[in-house]
Amino acid sequence: MNLDAHISQVAKEFNTYAVNYIDKCNCKSQLWKAMSYGVMNGGKRIRPYLIIELAKYIKIKRSNYMRLALATEFVHAYSLIHDDLPGMDNDDLRRGKPSTHKKHGEANAILAGNSLLTLAFEILSNQKTHPSAAVRMRLIEVLASLAGHKGLAGGQSLDLIYESTKPTENNILAMHRLKTAHLFEFCMVSTLILSGSRNQKKITEFRRYGNNFGLIFQAIDDLLDYDADSKLDKKNRKIIGNNILKYKSLIGVKSYCKKLADSAIKRSTFFSNEKNPLKSLIYHMINRKT
Repeated sequence: MNLDAHISQVAKEFNTYAVNYIDKCNCKSQLWKAMSYGVMNGGKRIRPYLIIELAKYIKIKRSNYMRLALATEFVHAYSLIHDDLPGMDNDDLRRGKPSTHKKHGEANAILAGNSLLTLAFEILSNQKTHPSAAVRMRLIEVLASLAGHKGLAGGQSLDLIYESTKPTENNILAMHRLKTAHLFEFCMVSTLILSGSRNQKKITEFRRYGNNFGLIFQAIDDLLDYDADSKLDKKNRKIIGNNILKYKSLIGVKSYCKKLADSAIKRSTFFSNEKNPLKSLIYHMINRKT
C-alpha cells in the first residue's frame, strides 16, 4: 500500500466530514469564520489519520471515531492559531496561506483558538460521541491533562522561554514531548478509551506509541524546517530556533527516530502485529518529505 496516497485519501474523508459539521452549525459570525478558516487551512490530518485507522482496526463505529478525530483536530487547530500570534511565534503564513490573525485579525484569532478548544470538549461531552457518560468523562479528563499546562500549552510556554535562553538537548526533547507528542498520545489513548477498554497494559503501550510517534514527528519537522530555510538562503545556512539539529547530526536524528519507533513496536504485541496499520506508519514518518 502507498502510505502517502492512503494518508491523503483519509485526509479527504476527514475534510468532507469536517466541512459537513461546520456547515450544519449554520453559524455566520465573524468568529465562526475565523474558527473555520483555522481548521480548514490545509494540513496532512495525521492526527485524525491515527484515530481513524486505529479505530477501524479495533472496530469502533464510524459515527463515534469521526467525532473524536474532529475534536482532536480542533485542539490542534487551536494550538496553531495561537502559535502564529504576534505574542508567540509571530508568523504571517501558515501552510503558504495567511495565518488566522492576518486573515481575521488578532483578537478574532485569539477567540477562535479559545473557541475551538472549548468546542472540542463540547463534542467529547456529547452522547453522540459515546453513550457511556463514564467513557466521555475519561476522554475529557485525558484531553484536559494532555492539552493544558502539563501538556501542549506547557510545551508552548517552554518554546517561548527557550527562545531567549540556552536550553540543553534534554530541555528541547522535554519541550517536544509536551508541545507535540502529548496530542499524539491523546490520539492513541482516547481511541482505546472510546472502544471501552480499561486494559492498563494496552493503555501503557498506546501511550508509548503516541509519545514516540510525536517525538519522531517533531524531530523530522525540525529537519524539514532546516531544509526549507537552507533552500531560501543557501549562503547562510544556519539552524534557527529550538531545532533538534543544534544537538544532533542528521544521521543522529534519524538514529534517534529509529530507536523510538523500535521501542514503540517491539515492546508491544499489539503494534508489532503485521496486520496493524500503524506498525509501518511510524517508520514511514521517519522518511517523510513533507
